[in-house]
Parts: sequence; structure tokens; C-alpha cells
Amino acid sequence: MAQGRVAHLIEWKGWCKPIDTTAALESDFNSYSDLTEGEQEARFAAVEEENSEFWRSQARKTLQAALDRKLNTNVAKNILFFLGDGMGLTTLTAARILKGQLENESGEETVMTMDTFPNVGLAKTYSVDFQVADSAATATAYLCGVKTNLNIVGVNAAGRNGVCRTQKGNEVTSILKWAKDAGKSVGIVTTTRVQHATPAGSYAHSASRTWYSDADMPDSAKKDGCTDISFQLINNTDIDVIIGGGRKYMTPTGTKDPEYPTDYLSNGERMDGRDLIKEWQNLKTGKVAHYVWNKADFDAVDPEITDYLMALFEPGDLRYEEERDPSMDPSIVETTEKAIRILQKNPKGFFLLVEGGRIDQAHHAGRASMALHEAVAFDRAIAKGLELTEEHETLTVVMADHSQPLTFNGFPFRGNSILGKSPLWASDMLPYTTLMYGNGPGHKIVNGARPDIRNVDTKSKDYIQQAAVPVDTTTHSGEDVAVLARGPMAHLFQGVNEQNYIAHAMGYAACVGADLRHCEGQTAPPLVHISLEYNKNGAGAVSASAALLGSFLSMLLAITVLM
Repeated sequence: MAQGRVAHLIEWKGWCKPIDTTAALESDFNSYSDLTEGEQEARFAAVEEENSEFWRSQARKTLQAALDRKLNTNVAKNILFFLGDGMGLTTLTAARILKGQLENESGEETVMTMDTFPNVGLAKTYSVDFQVADSAATATAYLCGVKTNLNIVGVNAAGRNGVCRTQKGNEVTSILKWAKDAGKSVGIVTTTRVQHATPAGSYAHSASRTWYSDADMPDSAKKDGCTDISFQLINNTDIDVIIGGGRKYMTPTGTKDPEYPTDYLSNGERMDGRDLIKEWQNLKTGKVAHYVWNKADFDAVDPEITDYLMALFEPGDLRYEEERDPSMDPSIVETTEKAIRILQKNPKGFFLLVEGGRIDQAHHAGRASMALHEAVAFDRAIAKGLELTEEHETLTVVMADHSQPLTFNGFPFRGNSILGKSPLWASDMLPYTTLMYGNGPGHKIVNGARPDIRNVDTKSKDYIQQAAVPVDTTTHSGEDVAVLARGPMAHLFQGVNEQNYIAHAMGYAACVGADLRHCEGQTAPPLVHISLEYNKNGAGAVSASAALLGSFLSMLLAITVLM
């Protein structure tokens, strides 16, 4: 069966130059012959899939499920927002296959938890100034409802990267704050540092996403009155649950880390001498508030009697799921569960942001295996979130902020390891993997040739995929990302929309923020007063010519409105 399919495949032209195909495919044939009969069937489509009725029956069931679906128009009491950083469509597809293969299945037909969401749309990810965005600009869009510039978080596009004075007066608030203002409990869970771009978008306003502590800020920014992201974490919004990494940005310089006391790079970094962890604890006097940094203390936290939780498990980002020490650090499934159990005690509901942040970081390193394992763990956290909440009252949204330049190619056989190699070689007579990057650290040309990976274990968590263009770390990619939703008003998350639409749709569904029509039983568009004003603290502070142009455009717009 296998040799027949391979023979059919190699008749197609353009895949490889005329070579000794028997030799080229010998290793694949041998490995196939070593499989048991059951494993061979798992490698290729099951016999039932050769029967037309199999596919017709499957389609009828899917169609009927769609026809039976009723719109859920309830007001969302809770919002569960799952953000897979860098989790583009290729990553989603590859992670689905890996999840199945980890369960000894072929993989392609596997159903992820997020695959079961009935409403799917696409979001455009570009920022105001770049075709391909970063996590700060995208976080500001989908959390605050306003698109902005690269490297800026919680500030509109009048802000300029690293220029403190352009931040003032241009701050924008997030749906997390809207929910808190409405009386809901709020939380953030991430696998990165809690000061990283995605979580920071929910509470901070910063002209630079990298101002994690005051030590990361230029003196000019401090003199102009800007504060670092860690300071804002405990002072801007009263966040009930904070879980992730990043404790070194919270303590004074030289403070030894409790887990890595001999590691200089893990020491505290703050130049102002402040211990923000102790300050946070003092702010919660009279409440049941816990700060923990290890799993034992985390497990001891009783969510039924806990008002506030800050859990910082690493000096910086958390460890990858495949490298996590389960005795020291909980999984994203465990942190998601703890957060929900604490927050859901509020009768008014909650908003929780859960970020699978290290999907993106593994991609940046060219480590596809690690990225996909992170995505599978993220999907398990989504499953836990659904298990702990009720669909009739909880809007659950899953999306990516942007994509990565990962490609899925090579015509691999059904059931071939998603981390494996294509059965046919390239025109340079060398094999290549199913997953590769458009750019990245995996670009290696030695004596004018690609590396020969015939004897390389490409399934290793440490394997770096080959890349077409040499860069130290992959860039992002700019295609649209998927948005999946279920629960109250989930049908709003359909079609192709600007990414900043997401915050407004979530706010409408839960009646938080400025648009309260849903809980008031209204659907007519609200009356909006448009005020055209040029902000002197914004872009005009950077360039006189920009100020002149801005004034001219404002005048034209005013005339148009009056007409």
C-alpha cells in the first residue's frame, strides 16, 4: 500500500529531479516496513475513509449540528479570553496533528478543544505603522479596542516608541479595566513574565513595551514622568489574580532570587529600591491575599477563601512546558483552574486573560517542536476553562495576536510525524522537514549546501528547523489570524474584521465599557459626538511638519463633517 502510493506520488513532476528514487526513499520504505500492521493503518487513511458514505455521513452530522444551533443572546456574565501568542493558522493545524500523534493517532483528523467552537472569524493584525505587527501593538488593539504603533502598549497611535512625552494624554484603557469598573473580578495568567506585551496590554500604558522595570527606562522618560510596567501592574488597576513570571522586575537591584540565589542574572533589577511585591501585599491589608513563587505554596492556596493571588514562578518568563519542573512550577492548566476558581466567586462575574505566550518565543528560536507542545498545552487549558464554566453565561474567545513564518509543506504521507521529514527530497538531493520557517536561526549553508539531515532527529525538542533567510530570531508574519468563540453573543465574532473590533465585541457581549446597549435591550447604533482635536503632547511633539499636516487634515475633516 505504501509503495503504491509513493510510486504514484513520484510520477508528479517538479518535486525532484530524476534520481534513483529507490535509494532516495529507501529509509522511508524501511521505516514503514518496520511498523506493525496496526501502525501501518494509522500511517495512512483507514479503510472506511475509502468509502464515500463515510464522508457523506460525517458531513450530514456536521450540517445538522449547524442547523440545530441556536443563537445565545444572553449577556455574558464572564469572559474567558485565551490568547495564543504567535499561534497562526499553520501553528494551529500542526498542533492539532501533534496532539493526535501524542495520543497514538494519525493526527490530521484530531479535534482540538478550540476546534469545537461554533463561531470562527479572522482578524487583520497590521499595526498603524507596520504591515507586520508585534505583540504590544496587537494587544492594544484586541484588549483596548484601538490600533497603535509597533512596540507601544496601552497608548494610541499618537504615541511614539520610546518617547515618554507622546504617551501623556494618549492612554487607552482595556476591557480588563472596563470589567473591573463594572464590578467584576479580573485576572491575568501567562506563561511569560507578567510584564510582557500581552498581559501589559490589559493594565499598562507605556511608550515602550520593554520598560519592564525602572532599570529598563532611559533617564529622560523618568524625568518626563513615565513609570515602568511593573509599577503600573500594582497601581493602575486592582487586579485580583496575577499569575506568570517576572519577579526580578519587582524587587530592588541585587535582591537574591529565592529559587536561584547564586544566579546573578536572576537578581532583582529595580534601581528605585522599591519592593513591589511587599507593596502589593501592603495594598491588600484586610484581604486574604497570597504571594507565592513555587508550586507547593501555590497548591496550598485555597481559592474558596482567597481574594487576591500573585504567583510569580520565575525571575523572567516561565519554562517551556517540555522543560518545566512539575515539582516547582504548575502547568498552564493548573494556573488557569486556580484563577477561575478564585474569580468565579464574584456574583457579578469575571474577566480572565490566559496567554500561551511561549508559543511565540519557541517560534522565534526556530524550535517548532517546542512551539507545538506549548500550543497543545494551551488547548488543554482551554478545555479546563470550559469544564469550569457554563456556556450560557460565559463568553469564551480564543485567538492569536499575530502569526509566525512557519510553513507546512512537502506532501508528507497521512500520519507522517508532523515533526518529521518529507518523503521526497529537494532538487539539491537532500531531505527537508515538513515544517520550516521563512526566516530564522535555522538558515545554515555550509560550502554552498544545506545540511544533510538524513541522520538528524528532527523530532527533538531542541531541533531548530531550517529557514530560508538568516536572522537571529524569526520575525512575525502578517497574515490574518483566527478568532474562535462560544457562549453569549459569540456570533459577533464572524467574518473578517480589524483586530481592534475584538475588544468592542467582548465589551458589548458583557455590557462593560462604553457600549451598554445589550443589557439595555437596544440594538440601534448609539449617538456619537465627534470632537476633532490635535493633541500637542502626541505626534506633534515629535515633528513640526507632522503637526502642520495634522492641523490641515483636521481642518479638512471638520469641513467635511459640516458639509
